[in-house]
Amino acid sequence: MEKKLPLQCPSCQARLKVKKLHCSNCGTEVDGIYDFPPLASFNNEEQEFILHFVKTSGSLKEMAKIMDRSYPSVRNYLDEIIGKVKQLEKLKK
Repeated sequence: MEKKLPLQCPSCQARLKVKKLHCSNCGTEVDGIYDFPPLASFNNEEQEFILHFVKTSGSLKEMAKIMDRSYPSVRNYLDEIIGKVKQLEKLKK
């Protein structure tokens, strides 16, 4: 089972930040307080959608074929992702 990266504090639900990074190759560690990259805030399904969207040069018609959904449902899903991006941008300010 693949572990999912937690994005929210299990105690208070606040947004988590990265504190330490570790290289499993050489053992180097980087310590500090860093924000997650915006794409890390999306679930696996949303990340897959974004990757396919980029690979199809933003063609919703192609996305509808890949996802086996109607064009309007793919458009609505994209609108949801756009809304999430806007929310993330507000949190950064």
